[in-house]
Amino acid sequence: MPIKLHLGDIVELKKEHPCGSKQWEITRTGADIRAKCLGCGRQVLVPRPKFEKSIRKIVKSLEI
Repeated sequence: MPIKLHLGDIVELKKEHPCGSKQWEITRTGADIRAKCLGCGRQVLVPRPKFEKSIRKIVKSLEI
């Protein structure tokens, strides 16, 4: 079952981005996840299963 991710959620990944940050903001959901690095602002588009495996925890959720 997929993890419930919402636009604006902040997640912490297992691996550090080259800029040193581990926190990402979700900017698009669906079959692919677009996330923006909170350290440098870089955006990536990753297949959902791969992104879900790399999540350590959800830091802030905007779920209503």
